[in-house]
Amino acid sequence: MMKVAALIVGLLFSILPVPDISEVRQSYREASTDGEAATRLYQDLSTISKGEDDVLIAYKGGVTTMLAKYAKTVKEKKMFFKEGITFLEYAVEKAPNNIEIRYVRLSVKENAPKITGYKKNLDEDKDFILNHLSSVENPEIKKYIKGYISQSKIFNESEKQSVLDD
Repeated sequence: MMKVAALIVGLLFSILPVPDISEVRQSYREASTDGEAATRLYQDLSTISKGEDDVLIAYKGGVTTMLAKYAKTVKEKKMFFKEGITFLEYAVEKAPNNIEIRYVRLSVKENAPKITGYKKNLDEDKDFILNHLSSVENPEIKKYIKGYISQSKIFNESEKQSVLDD
């Protein structure tokens, strides 16, 4: 009986559509300032699990940490933040040279409250992005990350200018 149930659940998850990465990017940006958008994206990524697309895992981690911002209780805030960090760090561990995953982690670190202690090594991701953005071949990803850099407070004007001139 348990095998049948597991098979049915597996089949259901296999027929659910994988979220479109372009839509995920747009939704992620909206989720940073809109609790309803964060909840929708979290639901859209709910079927993504470890072992699947590393970039989607990173976005799942990022949006899960955002839910901490909108949670009502301290317990919920801690739960969402810890769960999100777990997914995010897993994605970085699996694909440490993926600039988009590093961007997601940097965006979380930049916006994480100091009390979380998740601001450590912030410069590692920032430097990685600055050193590798020019070699990104996908114009959508490049434009997307440049958009983040242009409004981010952790990049100085000189860094922003050098990236935007590229």
